[in-house]
Amino acid sequence: MASSLLETVDIKAPVAVSWDLWSDVTRWPKFLSHVKHVDRIDERRFAWQLSLPGTDKSFVAELTEVIPEDRIAWKTTEGVHHAGVVTFHRLSDTTSRVTLQIEYDPHGFVEHVGALTNLDSALANYDLGEFQKLAETAAAG
Repeated sequence: MASSLLETVDIKAPVAVSWDLWSDVTRWPKFLSHVKHVDRIDERRFAWQLSLPGTDKSFVAELTEVIPEDRIAWKTTEGVHHAGVVTFHRLSDTTSRVTLQIEYDPHGFVEHVGALTNLDSALANYDLGEFQKLAETAAAG
């Protein structure tokens, strides 16, 4: 049975700034606490190394959809099964909303414990908070 999580954050930064930070997948470890590193394999595929409580995981994910300043979607092709999408919404010239949705198999991803205790939701919330700080700092630049 798949689990999914949906988290949203409003950011005092234009969509362009939020997009700029997310669109470079290799930057994700800067604001995704459980992502140790992401290495580009080719134009669409990336090798990920995750560090989760009690376990390290690695997998290959490919970008399935990239629409500038609108959405970025990916799914795994090797390793832990999951798929995700980040969407960007313009609220005003200076504010944006970022929504992160991930679907995954709890057996492999954060195991059952994560799905049951909402560890994954808390982690996503924390990560989006870190992203918000980074984006707002960049916007204030």
